Amino acid sequence: MLKKYEIGTLILRVMLGVIFFVHGLVKFQGGIENTVGWFASIGLPGFLAYAVALLEMVGGIALIIGLGSRLFSGLFVILMLGATVKVKLAGGLLGNGQGAGYELDLALMAMALVIAITDSKLFAVDQILFKNQKRETQSV
Repeated sequence: MLKKYEIGTLILRVMLGVIFFVHGLVKFQGGIENTVGWFASIGLPGFLAYAVALLEMVGGIALIIGLGSRLFSGLFVILMLGATVKVKLAGGLLGNGQGAGYELDLALMAMALVIAITDSKLFAVDQILFKNQKRETQSV
Protein backbone atom coordinates (compact mmCIF):
# COMPACT_ATOMS: atom_id res chain seq x y z
CA MET A 1 0.00 0.00 0.00
CA LEU A 2 1.30 3.44 -0.93
CA LYS A 3 1.89 5.90 1.83
CA LYS A 4 0.84 9.51 1.36
CA TYR A 5 4.35 10.85 1.94
CA GLU A 6 5.71 8.63 -0.86
CA ILE A 7 3.18 10.09 -3.31
CA GLY A 8 3.97 13.60 -2.07
CA THR A 9 7.69 13.07 -2.48
CA LEU A 10 7.15 11.67 -5.99
CA ILE A 11 5.20 14.80 -6.94
CA LEU A 12 7.94 17.04 -5.51
CA ARG A 13 10.68 15.06 -7.27
CA VAL A 14 9.03 15.13 -10.70
CA MET A 15 7.99 18.79 -10.52
CA LEU A 16 11.41 19.88 -9.28
CA GLY A 17 12.98 17.89 -12.10
CA VAL A 18 10.77 19.53 -14.71
CA ILE A 19 11.47 23.02 -13.36
CA PHE A 20 15.25 22.55 -13.30
CA PHE A 21 15.31 20.84 -16.70
CA VAL A 22 13.41 23.72 -18.31
CA HIS A 23 15.67 26.30 -16.64
CA GLY A 24 18.74 24.54 -18.03
CA LEU A 25 17.21 24.12 -21.47
CA VAL A 26 16.32 27.82 -21.67
CA LYS A 27 19.92 28.76 -20.84
CA PHE A 28 21.11 26.82 -23.89
CA GLN A 29 18.24 27.83 -26.18
CA GLY A 30 18.62 31.50 -25.35
CA GLY A 31 22.30 31.35 -26.16
CA ILE A 32 24.52 30.10 -23.39
CA GLU A 33 26.94 32.91 -24.23
CA ASN A 34 24.42 35.38 -22.77
CA THR A 35 24.40 33.43 -19.51
CA VAL A 36 28.21 33.23 -19.57
CA GLY A 37 28.35 37.02 -19.93
CA TRP A 38 25.85 37.55 -17.15
CA PHE A 39 27.81 35.25 -14.81
CA ALA A 40 30.97 37.26 -15.58
CA SER A 41 29.12 40.53 -14.94
CA ILE A 42 28.25 39.45 -11.38
CA GLY A 43 31.77 38.28 -10.65
CA LEU A 44 31.44 34.55 -11.33
CA PRO A 45 33.64 32.65 -13.78
CA GLY A 46 31.83 32.36 -17.11
CA PHE A 47 32.43 28.61 -17.38
CA LEU A 48 30.12 28.13 -14.38
CA ALA A 49 27.20 28.99 -16.67
CA TYR A 50 27.85 25.77 -18.59
CA ALA A 51 28.15 23.77 -15.37
CA VAL A 52 24.93 25.21 -13.96
CA ALA A 53 22.94 24.73 -17.18
CA LEU A 54 24.22 21.18 -17.56
CA LEU A 55 23.46 20.36 -13.91
CA GLU A 56 19.96 21.75 -14.32
CA MET A 57 19.27 19.70 -17.45
CA VAL A 58 20.92 16.41 -16.43
CA GLY A 59 19.81 16.70 -12.81
CA GLY A 60 16.30 17.60 -13.90
CA ILE A 61 16.01 14.51 -16.07
CA ALA A 62 17.54 12.39 -13.31
CA LEU A 63 14.93 13.62 -10.83
CA ILE A 64 12.08 13.04 -13.25
CA ILE A 65 13.09 9.40 -13.74
CA GLY A 66 14.29 8.88 -10.17
CA LEU A 67 17.99 8.31 -10.79
CA GLY A 68 20.35 9.62 -8.11
CA SER A 69 17.61 11.73 -6.57
CA ARG A 70 19.43 12.35 -3.31
CA LEU A 71 22.66 13.36 -5.04
CA PHE A 72 21.06 15.73 -7.53
CA SER A 73 18.73 17.19 -4.92
CA GLY A 74 21.72 17.90 -2.71
CA LEU A 75 23.45 19.63 -5.61
CA PHE A 76 20.31 21.68 -6.26
CA VAL A 77 20.24 22.77 -2.61
CA ILE A 78 23.80 24.06 -3.00
CA LEU A 79 22.92 25.71 -6.32
CA MET A 80 19.89 27.49 -4.88
CA LEU A 81 21.82 28.57 -1.81
CA GLY A 82 24.50 30.08 -4.06
CA ALA A 83 21.91 31.80 -6.27
CA THR A 84 20.14 33.23 -3.25
CA VAL A 85 23.26 34.56 -1.57
CA LYS A 86 25.12 35.77 -4.67
CA VAL A 87 22.26 37.15 -6.75
CA LYS A 88 18.92 37.51 -5.00
CA LEU A 89 19.55 38.28 -1.33
CA ALA A 90 20.10 42.01 -1.86
CA GLY A 91 16.71 42.29 -3.58
CA GLY A 92 14.82 40.95 -0.59
CA LEU A 93 12.38 38.11 -0.22
CA LEU A 94 9.78 39.52 -2.64
CA GLY A 95 12.07 41.62 -4.83
CA ASN A 96 12.71 45.33 -5.01
CA GLY A 97 10.82 46.37 -8.12
CA GLN A 98 13.94 45.95 -10.28
CA GLY A 99 14.35 42.23 -9.94
CA ALA A 100 12.77 39.11 -8.53
CA GLY A 101 13.13 38.19 -4.89
CA TYR A 102 14.44 34.94 -3.56
CA GLU A 103 11.10 33.38 -2.55
CA LEU A 104 11.13 30.95 -5.50
CA ASP A 105 14.74 30.02 -4.78
CA LEU A 106 13.82 29.20 -1.18
CA ALA A 107 10.85 27.10 -2.29
CA LEU A 108 12.99 25.15 -4.78
CA MET A 109 15.70 24.72 -2.16
CA ALA A 110 13.16 23.39 0.36
CA MET A 111 11.75 20.94 -2.20
CA ALA A 112 15.24 19.71 -3.03
CA LEU A 113 16.11 19.39 0.66
CA VAL A 114 13.03 17.24 1.32
CA ILE A 115 14.03 14.89 -1.49
CA ALA A 116 17.67 14.80 -0.37
CA ILE A 117 16.61 13.87 3.16
CA THR A 118 13.75 11.46 2.49
CA ASP A 119 14.64 10.17 -1.00
CA SER A 120 11.93 9.29 -3.47
CA LYS A 121 11.65 5.61 -4.27
CA LEU A 122 8.25 5.53 -5.93
CA PHE A 123 8.52 5.04 -9.72
CA ALA A 124 12.29 5.52 -9.51
CA VAL A 125 14.87 4.00 -11.83
CA ASP A 126 17.12 3.57 -8.78
CA GLN A 127 14.67 1.01 -7.43
CA ILE A 128 15.00 -1.07 -10.60
CA LEU A 129 18.77 -0.72 -11.00
CA PHE A 130 19.73 -1.31 -7.39
CA LYS A 131 16.95 -3.68 -6.29
CA ASN A 132 19.28 -6.71 -6.15
CA GLN A 133 21.97 -4.81 -4.22
CA LYS A 134 19.47 -3.86 -1.52
CA ARG A 135 18.29 -7.45 -1.17
CA GLU A 136 21.87 -8.74 -0.90
CA THR A 137 22.72 -6.12 1.73
CA GLN A 138 19.64 -6.97 3.77
CA SER A 139 20.34 -10.70 3.71
CA VAL A 140 23.95 -10.33 4.91
